[in-house]
Amino acid sequence: MTIRPDLVALLDFVIAQGGSDLHIFAGGPPMIRLSGSLVSVGNHKALTPEETDGMLRSIVPEGRWPIFEREQSIDLSLAHGSARFRVNGYRTQGTTAIAMRLIPIAIRSFAELNLPPVLEVFTQREQGFFLCVGPVGQGKSTTLATMIERINETRTEHIVTIEDPVEYVFAPKKSLIHQREVHIDTPDFRSGLQATFREDIDVIMVGEMRDYETISAAVTAAETGHLVYSTVHTNNAAQTIDRIIDMFPAEQQGQVRIQLAGSLAGIFSQRLIPRVSGGLVPAYELLINNNAIANLIRDSRTHEIPAVIQTSSQEGMIDMDRSLSELVRRGEITVENAYAHAIDPKTFERYL
Repeated sequence: MTIRPDLVALLDFVIAQGGSDLHIFAGGPPMIRLSGSLVSVGNHKALTPEETDGMLRSIVPEGRWPIFEREQSIDLSLAHGSARFRVNGYRTQGTTAIAMRLIPIAIRSFAELNLPPVLEVFTQREQGFFLCVGPVGQGKSTTLATMIERINETRTEHIVTIEDPVEYVFAPKKSLIHQREVHIDTPDFRSGLQATFREDIDVIMVGEMRDYETISAAVTAAETGHLVYSTVHTNNAAQTIDRIIDMFPAEQQGQVRIQLAGSLAGIFSQRLIPRVSGGLVPAYELLINNNAIANLIRDSRTHEIPAVIQTSSQEGMIDMDRSLSELVRRGEITVENAYAHAIDPKTFERYL
């Protein structure tokens, strides 16, 4: 597989500029995302449908091109020099477009990512279900990669990741690590998860919870002595729990509530906010499952969870609005950007 020279030049440009994403589409110049904002690539000419189609063809393995033609979308990873990209190719108005996310080679520490030190507690557990949640592009995969790397550095465990596609590549240190890519190493997340029960696994990282079969297998894995990490595209802890339970048929939801109340370790929700000095800085919410939270999950009272988080900072829980207010007080972010991401503007105002 030989990457087209014009695509190579664009990838090199993204890396040189410190961009996070590259967008390639017909009818306009390529665009990159810098510090959260999209900008055009210099004076680049508008791309033709033939050019965008050719770029994607040059990076899709030959055997998988028929999948793209059939499904009109494809996910894959791409190694380029010292960098990696997560790639999604898709059709839009009959032409090919490509979205490429730059995945840094180096896996950064909690301190380097400005993440709370309490997250390290969740890398020391023997079992449980830990979720990193938030909208697309908010750093969930990066946070989980940091947690997995911390285990790799400090514990002798067998770790398996199931991803679509593989993003960060781990070099085994104290742990044995196997990374499985959906469509290449396993048909889907559910199959990969079910196979872990026969592979003597200690820690499992599932790239995304997409259906109730995957969630059911993950909860079961957490109940049976595994430490399970995953992501969900939700806004906060309470919504995440509701989303998970609502994925199941009505007759199973009561049992799932009991299982989740017993197996959940924590839920970390994060947002990347434009920094006054440039770049992005995370604001976050952290739910830690204790007796109060477990009872609310079992009793279908998830609407009361935000209040428990707000009043449980002494246990390590973190309220998103408080996190935003602290960033404002330190001069890291503007009040306007904080308001835009606040869960409850009135609560946020009280914290200022």
